[in-house]
Amino acid sequence: MSRWTVRDVMTTDVVSVHEDAGFKEIADILIGRGVSALPVVSRHQNFVLGVVSEADLLHKVEFSGESLAGRLFERRRRRAVREKASGDDARAIMTSPAVTTSPDAKIVDAARVMESRQVKRLPVVDADGHLVGIVSRRDLLKAFLQPDAAIRDEVTEQVLRKVLWVDPTEVNVTVHDGIVTLTGAVDRKSMVDVAVALTRAVDGVVDVVDELQYRYDDTADVKRVRLMTP
Repeated sequence: MSRWTVRDVMTTDVVSVHEDAGFKEIADILIGRGVSALPVVSRHQNFVLGVVSEADLLHKVEFSGESLAGRLFERRRRRAVREKASGDDARAIMTSPAVTTSPDAKIVDAARVMESRQVKRLPVVDADGHLVGIVSRRDLLKAFLQPDAAIRDEVTEQVLRKVLWVDPTEVNVTVHDGIVTLTGAVDRKSMVDVAVALTRAVDGVVDVVDELQYRYDDTADVKRVRLMTP
């Protein structure tokens, strides 16, 4: 039931740097704009080439006073970090390719990408790969700012009435600080799990308290059929 997309929460006033931006220019923008990372784009087409972060710049501090030449038998990751430390422009320092998302991606999908790829933000690109925005972990939390009344209306109308065809007078929906409590009764036991799952997917829902009852246990019929099947 989640309908929020990256477009709904992303920042469109994106600060980016070109691939030939120098180390000091990148540091100045990061500090001046109070951000921890910047998309790196091509100068003419605005294609996203990578992302340069504070961590990328700090490699130069990490190796300060050391030789930046590669060492024999040095681990691959350590060698890659050393090479970044020797870089003087975005092209050499950035992490590439960038992990991106699209404006029409669901925010839950964007959150999964951030988690699986261990990144804190995603450049948002259109179908042609042009930069159109950026979305951060903090942006994704905006969905949880939905008013309780709006969440209740969504659960009542979209989940109960339109999807499950349940008369809202039979199921009471209360919401407090994003926590939805479902009480009342539905026809079949299998509907309880569906109602809870769909409610949990509504934008802004923090948790679901299931106090639903049912009139008929249809799951017992399914178990009986399985036992009888050779």
